[in-house]
Amino acid sequence: MATANDVFDEFLEDRGHETETPGWERDYNKKRCPDCGGLHALDASNCSVCGWRPN
Repeated sequence: MATANDVFDEFLEDRGHETETPGWERDYNKKRCPDCGGLHALDASNCSVCGWRPN
Protein backbone atom coordinates (compact mmCIF):
# COMPACT_ATOMS: atom_id res chain seq x y z
CA MET A 1 0.00 0.00 0.00
CA ALA A 2 1.33 3.44 -0.92
CA THR A 3 2.10 5.88 1.85
CA ALA A 4 1.24 9.57 1.72
CA ASN A 5 4.92 10.34 0.96
CA ASP A 6 4.89 7.92 -1.99
CA VAL A 7 1.79 9.58 -3.43
CA PHE A 8 3.29 13.04 -2.98
CA ASP A 9 6.61 11.95 -4.54
CA GLU A 10 4.76 10.50 -7.53
CA PHE A 11 2.81 13.76 -7.91
CA LEU A 12 6.04 15.77 -7.95
CA GLU A 13 7.85 13.35 -10.29
CA ASP A 14 4.95 13.51 -12.77
CA ARG A 15 5.54 17.25 -12.93
CA GLY A 16 9.31 17.03 -13.49
CA HIS A 17 10.60 17.46 -9.93
CA GLU A 18 13.32 15.32 -8.38
CA THR A 19 12.33 13.62 -5.14
CA GLU A 20 15.49 11.70 -4.26
CA THR A 21 17.77 13.00 -1.53
CA PRO A 22 20.82 14.45 -3.28
CA GLY A 23 24.16 12.86 -2.54
CA TRP A 24 27.71 13.03 -3.77
CA GLU A 25 28.22 12.14 -7.41
CA ARG A 26 31.34 10.20 -8.49
CA ASP A 27 33.81 11.41 -11.09
CA TYR A 28 36.65 8.90 -11.53
CA ASN A 29 38.36 8.76 -8.10
CA LYS A 30 36.79 11.98 -6.78
CA LYS A 31 33.48 13.10 -5.29
CA ARG A 32 31.59 15.75 -7.24
CA CYS A 33 29.21 18.22 -5.58
CA PRO A 34 25.69 17.94 -7.06
CA ASP A 35 25.11 21.70 -6.60
CA CYS A 36 28.23 23.34 -8.05
CA GLY A 37 30.20 20.47 -9.61
CA GLY A 38 33.28 21.02 -7.43
CA LEU A 39 35.62 18.02 -7.18
CA HIS A 40 36.78 16.73 -3.79
CA ALA A 41 38.74 13.89 -2.24
CA LEU A 42 36.76 10.75 -1.35
CA ASP A 43 36.93 11.59 2.37
CA ALA A 44 35.24 15.01 1.96
CA SER A 45 32.16 15.57 4.10
CA ASN A 46 31.08 18.92 2.64
CA CYS A 47 31.79 21.03 -0.44
CA SER A 48 34.57 23.55 0.12
CA VAL A 49 33.41 25.53 -2.94
CA CYS A 50 29.72 26.20 -2.15
CA GLY A 51 29.29 24.71 1.34
CA TRP A 52 26.83 21.96 0.30
CA ARG A 53 26.67 18.91 2.55
CA PRO A 54 24.56 15.78 2.21
CA ASN A 55 21.56 15.38 4.52
